[in-house]
Amino acid sequence: MTTISALNKRRKRRGLPIVQIMSVLMILGALALFIFYLVRFSQQPDKLPADVSVAGVSVGGLSKREALTQLVASYQKPVTLYYGENPIQLDPSTVGFTVNGESMLASASAVGDLSGSFWSRFLTFLLGQETVQTVKVPLASQYQENLIQQFLQDVSARYDRKSGDASYDVSTLTLRSGLSGYSLDIKAALPLVEAALQSPTNRTVTLPFSSSSINVGNIGTLQKMIEEYLDGSGFIFDGQTTVASVYIMDLKTGEEVNINGDVAFSAASTIKVPIILDYFRHLWVAPTQDEAWLMANSLLCSNNASSNLMMQITGERTAIEAKVDPGDDNKKLFTGIGDVTKNAQYLGARNTYITAPLVLGIKGQQLGSIPAPQTSPNKTVKTESDAYNQTTTEDMGTLFSEIYDCAYYGSGLMTAYPDGEYTQTECKEMLELMSANDLLRLLQGGIPKGVRISHKNGWVTDMSGDAGIVFPPDGRDYVIAVYLWQKTDFQDYTKLWPLIEDISRAAWNYFSPDDPLISARTDLPEAAQACTGNFLPPEGQVNLDDINAWRRTTPTAPTTETATPTETPVGS
Repeated sequence: MTTISALNKRRKRRGLPIVQIMSVLMILGALALFIFYLVRFSQQPDKLPADVSVAGVSVGGLSKREALTQLVASYQKPVTLYYGENPIQLDPSTVGFTVNGESMLASASAVGDLSGSFWSRFLTFLLGQETVQTVKVPLASQYQENLIQQFLQDVSARYDRKSGDASYDVSTLTLRSGLSGYSLDIKAALPLVEAALQSPTNRTVTLPFSSSSINVGNIGTLQKMIEEYLDGSGFIFDGQTTVASVYIMDLKTGEEVNINGDVAFSAASTIKVPIILDYFRHLWVAPTQDEAWLMANSLLCSNNASSNLMMQITGERTAIEAKVDPGDDNKKLFTGIGDVTKNAQYLGARNTYITAPLVLGIKGQQLGSIPAPQTSPNKTVKTESDAYNQTTTEDMGTLFSEIYDCAYYGSGLMTAYPDGEYTQTECKEMLELMSANDLLRLLQGGIPKGVRISHKNGWVTDMSGDAGIVFPPDGRDYVIAVYLWQKTDFQDYTKLWPLIEDISRAAWNYFSPDDPLISARTDLPEAAQACTGNFLPPEGQVNLDDINAWRRTTPTAPTTETATPTETPVGS
């Protein structure tokens, strides 16, 4: 009894189980806290999951209404377009840009409702480790491309700049370039603007534009400069007592300067270009040394006797080809004269003719003439031209361009006569021969020393002229023909020749702007350099493929002799 009583007393002394109670309370507390957070988390049914980013806009944790507002606001911000340094604001609404926020948010909500998503989100919520991950919900938007194009066209109209007009400086006979321009590249800009409209963050576009080339002036600018230069020099180009005719052709583009190009002038010795053209047409075989020297003496020394003999030979060959009696030398000469005119006009030189022999200035020379053909030169501008020997700068330009096309392209003269009357070799020989015409004055005096020019000059008491082809190092070859007439009984070549040289210099500066002659050359002789002893090859040494070959085999000291304007016009 004593033992049982003692045990009962000990049991009464133990008290409540504190540990167990505390454990139960902690479990109940944790459960209550879990339920509290679960209820709190569950009481946000209209909130988007925290890890949602729609079309680049973070909308996690927002209500659908708040998310829609934020989404639309992000895409309604203006797009800033930069045209150079000019900022231009594009309101998306002006191009009909809208976003379909409802459909995108529905897609985002569907992603949040996937199996396991709720408890995984609740766990990250409890752990305080919520992260933002982009849900790839594509942008649902619409806009009108034609309105974007219209907007860009308006920008182009406001901000594009045309190239500035080129001008010229008569004091240096050079052209001045205009400012370069630029224009918006609408085709390239369109996708850039579309991308910016569809980006919530990158709302800036640097507009692409293309720069137009600097306006260096066209051949019309050159013509205006030449006209102003002539009038400013006291030589009225379409006056009553002074007339200037200028024809220039860009042999690469076909563009022309044409100042009184259809006015008839005394051809003087420039008629020897049609003469040699007709002579080559009637060559049956390659020219002999005698024939080559005859042509050189005619073209380089302007020897009238050689030119008349060439026409006489042509007349004889023409008669033989026609199977008629050539007759005596005089008849052969006039047959040749007529054939020169016929050939020139057939080739397009419609206002060019010769109807009488070239005057030799010797006693007993038979002259006479044949009827002049029908021509139609400019009737309003007159130069008292030689009734027996006429041409225009247009005609001379036409003939030289045809020789050039024949020599370099197998066209020109060869196209006009497709049956083999002309060959490329013959055309190259003509240009090579005339490239030795080293007068040092007229057209040659207006280009840099050493530049190749194939040309033929001529002058009489009241006219000076020169026509040919210039071959600049840059390959921009051009035809140029300049004729000046002044009503006078004796030509003042000290006035006319510098004018021709300056016109030639203006053309050179246009075609070779990187190597201009800004002032007249000071190394020119007072008069033209004489041919004999300077640039006429000796008899027997005329190489039509290399006209200056004789210089390398027969060195000759240059003569100081010069030629002045004393050519005699064709007589009747």
